[in-house]
Amino acid sequence: MLREDIGEGQKFVVVESLFSMDGDQAPLAEYAELCGSISAALIVDEAHAVGVYGQRGQGLAANVFLSVNTAGKAMGVSGAFVAGSADAIESLIQRARPFIFSTAAPPAIAAALAASLEVMVSEPERRERLLGRARYLRGRLGLAGDSPIIPVIIGENERAVAVARDLQAAGFDVRAIRPPTVPAGTARLRVAVNQGLSEEVLDRFLIALEAATKA
Repeated sequence: MLREDIGEGQKFVVVESLFSMDGDQAPLAEYAELCGSISAALIVDEAHAVGVYGQRGQGLAANVFLSVNTAGKAMGVSGAFVAGSADAIESLIQRARPFIFSTAAPPAIAAALAASLEVMVSEPERRERLLGRARYLRGRLGLAGDSPIIPVIIGENERAVAVARDLQAAGFDVRAIRPPTVPAGTARLRVAVNQGLSEEVLDRFLIALEAATKA
């Protein structure tokens, strides 16, 4: 599709690096190679990867035109920011209507974000612990990988809501995700691991999950 002559102007490929409902990763290296071969620009949404992956917590993207990063998930602040070349950022500052007509973030948010970035760089053990916990829970569920987003497919909407309700009653804040957010027939629990959870807590979650799904 990208190679087709479908109009003048710059072509863009926009994709998430870590998908929010299945916890799977996009093949960014392949996308970057494709974009490079046809002069397309790759824009990557790092909402669920920044602060989690990368040697400095920078996420999964590399060789991209722009990355869009939320500050309200792993970074623990609020808002979002775009990272890219100086020319690309200057163009957005001058031409992006949502930026031009938005109220600027207060200085306190900028200071909190700077502090969060410092923690990301200086305390890599947090990411290592998070990914270790994710691998542990995924292994117990028979899943590969280390994504801290773990889908537990239930199927029926009402059943997913009931299982989530039972887990919440057991002390686990797990929500049911239903269509149209996910395809019909794939209602699920969207389990999100955090680095503060111990293996003991994860084991208790698995016991509660088994009980809820068999109820």
